[in-house]
Amino acid sequence: MSRIITITNQKGGVGKTTTTINLATCLAQAGKRVLVVDMDPQGNASSGFGVDKFSLQKTVYNLLIGEATLEEVILPVCVDGVRLLPANIDLSGAEIELIAMNEREFRLRTIFSQSRYMFDYILMDCPPSLNLLTVNALCAADSVLIPIQCEYYALEGLSQLMNTIKRIQQKLNTRLVIEGVVFTMYDSRTNLSNQVVDEVKRHLGAYTYKTIVPRNVRLSEAPSHGLPITLYSADSKGAEAYRALALEVMERNKK
Repeated sequence: MSRIITITNQKGGVGKTTTTINLATCLAQAGKRVLVVDMDPQGNASSGFGVDKFSLQKTVYNLLIGEATLEEVILPVCVDGVRLLPANIDLSGAEIELIAMNEREFRLRTIFSQSRYMFDYILMDCPPSLNLLTVNALCAADSVLIPIQCEYYALEGLSQLMNTIKRIQQKLNTRLVIEGVVFTMYDSRTNLSNQVVDEVKRHLGAYTYKTIVPRNVRLSEAPSHGLPITLYSADSKGAEAYRALALEVMERNKK
């Protein structure tokens, strides 16, 4: 049985997609079967794996509205062991169409109910908003992983996100738990990065990962080449961090 993890934060630019791509890659390189679900109409997780999102015939959009099956949408990518449910701008129309559907919050849960056994991990990259696409991902998930950028504004929306997760747990998905909080774009030279880490640990200490992802030039460059960091620059600090994070995720799931 797979572990379904939604990677979300309603604030943009905190490293959700970077974490999804690179965590999936490192899990696969550790021998796990991984499915990445791109739930963002921007399609950055798709292009981050080198997929031309503009030429796609079928995407998560078609899957959600019942126009395609999982087998028709799923794609191989540049990483052995990783498969992708891609997205592009078409997905922005899904929210309007989902509103009229029965059980609209549970479309993804239904889709994965018969197919999750095919993978060890399913990672879902969500848009930077708490919309119906994100709610679908949270309702389908076993757990939620929250990337937090080590900057002041990253703290502002955290309480809102935690309240949303609590409401989902109470009303829509009672099995949902917090997988963990991962700090991204950390700069050890600044007091602010350390203050953000200390503040979050004070409130969510039990959930924070030991691994902290540093601000890293190679990590920023990799998406423009359509490659995960371990294929673009395997010995960079960014690659080291995501390999360590994957080990932590696997260790937590053993427990």
